[in-house]
Amino acid sequence: MATVIDTLGGPRPRHPEKQSRPDTPILRKPEWLRVRAPGSPGYNATRSIVKEHGLTTVCEEAACPNIGECWSQSHATMMIMGEICTRACAFCNVSTGKPLPLDPTEPARVADAVRKMGLKHVVITSVDRDDLADGGGAHFAAVVHAIRAAAPGTTIEILTPDFLRKAPSAAEIVIDSKPDVFNHNLETVPRLYLSIRPGARYYHSLRLLERVKERDPNQFTKSGLMVGLGEAKEEVMQVMDDMRSAGVDFLTIGQYLQPTRKHAAIDRFVTPEEFKAYEEIARAKGFLMVSASPLTRSSHHAGEDFARLKAARLAKDAAA
Repeated sequence: MATVIDTLGGPRPRHPEKQSRPDTPILRKPEWLRVRAPGSPGYNATRSIVKEHGLTTVCEEAACPNIGECWSQSHATMMIMGEICTRACAFCNVSTGKPLPLDPTEPARVADAVRKMGLKHVVITSVDRDDLADGGGAHFAAVVHAIRAAAPGTTIEILTPDFLRKAPSAAEIVIDSKPDVFNHNLETVPRLYLSIRPGARYYHSLRLLERVKERDPNQFTKSGLMVGLGEAKEEVMQVMDDMRSAGVDFLTIGQYLQPTRKHAAIDRFVTPEEFKAYEEIARAKGFLMVSASPLTRSSHHAGEDFARLKAARLAKDAAA
């Protein structure tokens, strides 16, 4: 069930649904997870464009550790449909509550920002909008079409909600807008869904990725996992097999980082060597592209990775 909380009536906690939870310990980060605080001229220029256009970014809302690196290179992941999510995932730092109505000017504002930033590749994501009849599918498609018109040379990657309990047309209109990459993260192994991603359903998310390939076989599909939540290596490998059965091209695996003491606790920090082993296993299973490291996130190095993804497909087709 979606958690919807009225935002009227004065100040409210960022995560009201989590306030009654007991505090969990926050583990000290190992050396390989420490990053510099942002503040370069490139970072400030990106921040200025984002603020000028009144845009929301998942980089800020999800407290991404890579924001300094990405924004210094004019890479920002736009988060559409507001900054308030209707769900309450135990890992996520995005605010939970009752969202505002959709802003019809947002597609044009996002597209103009993409053009001004001169992006070769852009990632568009969103909050979950269970309050909308189509889960925001038409709005997602409108953003893709607006970027195509304003910046025709820019490749587009989308990271979508699951469109759970929506008509098939909700996802289909997004698929038919023909982004270059359709990403939907499975996030964790099936056993942990009830505690980590309670508003979602593992096999529904897997089926969404499969439907993309059925409707548009040439569209690249991508999905990601967090590790360090208590999953077993064998469970991660099974998710890899499930993704390959659904035709997923690109897998990302990164370390879960706990936003606050009210969020799910970190079970352990997965070592860089373990991430390297996951990458080798995933490549052996047939993924065209794999990014696995402690700081890997869905949109980290997305432009460079997209170029490698296209090259990998061309090489595979040539060898067939």
